[in-house]
Amino acid sequence: MRFLYVAPRYHTNQMDIMKGLVEHGHEVRFISHYAAIIEDYSYVTPIVLGYSPLYRAFDFLYMKVIHRKDPTAVVFKIQHGFPPMGKLRRLICDFAPDVVILRERSLYSMAAYHICRQKGYPCILYNQNPLWSAPAKSDWIHRLVDRFSPKVRMTPVMGMKKAGTAIRPEDYFVPFVTQVQCAPDKREYFRDGTIHILCIGKYEIRKHHLMLLRVAERLKDKYRIHLTLVGEATNHFQKEYCEQVRQYVREHHMEDMAVVKTNIARRDMEKEYLAADLYVIPSTLEMASVSQLEAMSYALPVIVSDTNGTACYVEEGVTGFWFQDCDEEDLLRAVDEMLSDQARMRKMGAAGYRAVEEKYNFENYYDTVMRMKERIVQEHLY
Repeated sequence: MRFLYVAPRYHTNQMDIMKGLVEHGHEVRFISHYAAIIEDYSYVTPIVLGYSPLYRAFDFLYMKVIHRKDPTAVVFKIQHGFPPMGKLRRLICDFAPDVVILRERSLYSMAAYHICRQKGYPCILYNQNPLWSAPAKSDWIHRLVDRFSPKVRMTPVMGMKKAGTAIRPEDYFVPFVTQVQCAPDKREYFRDGTIHILCIGKYEIRKHHLMLLRVAERLKDKYRIHLTLVGEATNHFQKEYCEQVRQYVREHHMEDMAVVKTNIARRDMEKEYLAADLYVIPSTLEMASVSQLEAMSYALPVIVSDTNGTACYVEEGVTGFWFQDCDEEDLLRAVDEMLSDQARMRKMGAAGYRAVEEKYNFENYYDTVMRMKERIVQEHLY
């Protein structure tokens, strides 16, 4: 079959999906708005189509002049940037996909959906809004957006079943995918009598690297700890924050227990996971993260914020712990409780490895996408 993906970028959390599709004999075309510096093209090389000339002119004014000091300004481009329609139409029609997966309800995706709908190509909306969610807004703008977006949606975020939330009949939970990497009995823990903590995330304030450093500093007299921070620092906002993190390490004389690493290629991340004993995601405003699954595939226990969209991948007390979002004292509690029992850490790591093997594999992803595709065809949900 031919699978077409249209998304802002070829993101890390899609790579194992691409690998599974290619290895199972399918043809994949991935059209992206832009390319990031750290991407792995081992299985699929995206076509970076970019934006229309008209939008690029507007974007220069918006990004370089009006909002040049705003690190979040790029979100506007992802939502409102529109493609060169002629080129997009040729790329889609020449490929003639059997199934199309469009990222977000953006102008870019609406343009692609318009083309696919005319040709009768089944389209699935992919976003990270929770499966359990409040009723959609009914104002005219939201109704218009819904009309020009795919009817069937997939999300890797479960959300919480509570008063006021429900699952729409056209929505499906399709979790992230990764492969098991190293079984618990094949790896070494607590080398040199040290507990090695790993944290991966772009150098942005919301990732809370400094909070995790403070927690490690407060526990250094109770446990023998080594903390490794790994993240992307490519734009000037990230580089400035990364320097703040490094400065904290220097000023607090933590060079012997903390290391700050930047821009490590995905193919080189294996040694970081194998060197770790615990994986911590302290970030806030995290729509969804795949790195906890990667850590679990290396048989690591995980600590994650309770507002992380994919916190549900970490079973509380079984494969790791949750802590209250943005609460340093609760993060301290969770890390302290985790480090206090190394036998339990090993047991949690093994449980995480089994969870990846059983729940978060390519076969489950593929089977669900195929059910969605067949439903679109049978019920004419184009």
